Amino acid sequence: MNDSWKKDIYLQREALAQQVHAPLAQLAAQCAADWGDRAQFNAILAAGFADIPYCSSVYCMTTDAIQISDSVGEAGLALEHFGRDRSQRPYMKEAVPAWGFLLSDAYIGLLGHRPSLTALHIVRSDTTVLGFLGADFDLRDLPVTAELYEEPGYWRQVKGDPAIRGKLFEQCRAESLLDRNLAQGLSILEELLTERGVFQCQIHFSSSQATIWTVDDPFRYRILDHEALSDPDICLLYPLRDYPSEAMIPQHNLEKILDTLQALRLADPTIYLRTASINTFNGMISLTFSCDGSHYMSYVEFLLKDTSFWF
Repeated sequence: MNDSWKKDIYLQREALAQQVHAPLAQLAAQCAADWGDRAQFNAILAAGFADIPYCSSVYCMTTDAIQISDSVGEAGLALEHFGRDRSQRPYMKEAVPAWGFLLSDAYIGLLGHRPSLTALHIVRSDTTVLGFLGADFDLRDLPVTAELYEEPGYWRQVKGDPAIRGKLFEQCRAESLLDRNLAQGLSILEELLTERGVFQCQIHFSSSQATIWTVDDPFRYRILDHEALSDPDICLLYPLRDYPSEAMIPQHNLEKILDTLQALRLADPTIYLRTASINTFNGMISLTFSCDGSHYMSYVEFLLKDTSFWF
């Protein structure tokens, strides 16, 4: 996970913690006075449940994570959880801070199999730790307070299958149907990207096909096989569209990007380009080579590197 993701997640968690800490602290103090009394626990938790925003269930546990109350939720009491051993659940394996409150990392729930998280508050009597008050949250119920996450534009490299990398020098590029007419195929893609409303394409050189997305129908992709990529008439299926003003990649750069992709495909018989993608709106280029390594970078950085950098 990159640092940008971590920052956005931290802000989300901080906002939730600020909302649930106070009502949990108050409820924990009430439970301390009647610690060990199942009926009193249930009454206290039922009365305080509505004050915990977005909570799906709340319960009490001993210090060794044995549940000593029923679980209280919107539907009332769930009696089957009394006596449950929660010691192996992910939230019980995190250290509760000395000040007594923990908002766990997200995990997959045991019963609903959905992303969830748990808040724990220590229950004390004077200086003695009696146990924990637990509150579960389904991530579907939580508000999203951050803006939509944006993919960072810096260059990232991801290693692929070690088995493929280990046999890299035992293989040689086999000429695909697209390779035999590559210049024309890429010219057709250039027309679609610059004049026909295609904003993203993924080119599969080895299997001789391309997957494209259009501004007119962005939620569905279309597949162009090697016949389509060798026939300029395919462009007639896609109406003329002005090049989007919001696109990060300038229209005139697409020809050079595609020319560079062609060079990376054909320059070396052992280390060669297998797939590549272009997204004009976020300005990103992705490359996957025969060694199964993938690279993600902005179009600017891509155009600054010639074939000598890759080989």
